[in-house]
Amino acid sequence: MDIKRVQEIINSPTMTNVNYRGIPVYLQEVNTQNNTVTIFPLDEMENKQVVDIEGLVELGP
Repeated sequence: MDIKRVQEIINSPTMTNVNYRGIPVYLQEVNTQNNTVTIFPLDEMENKQVVDIEGLVELGP
């Protein structure tokens, strides 16, 4: 996924369906310097992770 699109999703008031390696996640914060994003799996909101943007996939409506 493109880093600009990740930032758009984070700033959007609506929820966008995004998976990280097949797991539905919530995007919290992007780090543009090292192309990573802080995520939470939707079924484990306490499990905060910093992952590579390349593993993200935006799902259609």
